[in-house]
Amino acid sequence: MSTPKLLYSTANYEYLAGELAERGGFERGAIERKTFPDGELYRRVLGEPWGRDVVLLGGTPTDLDWLELYDLGCARSRGGARSLSIAMPYFGYSTMERAVKRGEVVTAKTRARLISAIPACEGGTRTFLFDLHTDGIEFYFSDNHVTHHVYGASLVIEIVKALGRGRELVLGATDAGRAKWVESLARDIGCAPAFVYKRRDPDSGGLSITGVNADVDGKVVVLYDDMIRTGSSLLQAARAYRHAGAIEVHAVASHLVLPGDALERLTSSGLIDSVNGTNSHPGSAKVGDRGTVASCAELFARELMRS
Repeated sequence: MSTPKLLYSTANYEYLAGELAERGGFERGAIERKTFPDGELYRRVLGEPWGRDVVLLGGTPTDLDWLELYDLGCARSRGGARSLSIAMPYFGYSTMERAVKRGEVVTAKTRARLISAIPACEGGTRTFLFDLHTDGIEFYFSDNHVTHHVYGASLVIEIVKALGRGRELVLGATDAGRAKWVESLARDIGCAPAFVYKRRDPDSGGLSITGVNADVDGKVVVLYDDMIRTGSSLLQAARAYRHAGAIEVHAVASHLVLPGDALERLTSSGLIDSVNGTNSHPGSAKVGDRGTVASCAELFARELMRS
């Protein structure tokens, strides 16, 4: 009987670690943590990694998460792990994947380089990324870290179908940038796609919605975006779909970031009937009974067991 993979998790992803371990049949590894009076962090990774296949679970919603992922990865690699698989449900700074103004830091690339600096293991070092904002980010990692993009389309499709409940459904995009992805999902669901037209004010530079490209009158609209942060774009689009006759408007996203009062702004607006998505980000815990949250643990377990 083969030895199970040894699973560790960053602090902010402990909420997902138990389910991932159960789905994949992984052995849980413990981490001792404490904070010194000067604010410095102490971590001791328990368990013997020598010759073991190690899984490290950790998304990167904050800078501290990036550093913890790097520290733990180095500790297990230098501790003699045969292989290291990093499961990253959320890749922070994914919207900073290119420089628009001179001197801007392409933080998505510098963070990928940070993780790439984890020493490679004899049996390989792999990073599993989930529903990236831009597909090209996986190629920001160095060649000694094999990357794999895990797509959450199956989870999104399941949520959208449940929201439709057999009624006429339209899958909407918040802007033209997501139109191709929405068209692909709509084909798989078997519903019509839609997107909104936007116009930029030549003086202020602000964007305003000028119309909807599809007939949504009397239909249920589900708005898809890869992540929900402040929700401003969602609210703009939802208002346009409501004005065009939609009887319900729901939001679904791969990553429910929802900082501050973002969820309250969405659900109290009278425009959004529910907020739905996956548990790839700790912010998903805020949703509660205001929507559906699907777990990405099964998708990651399936890919990790193949590696």
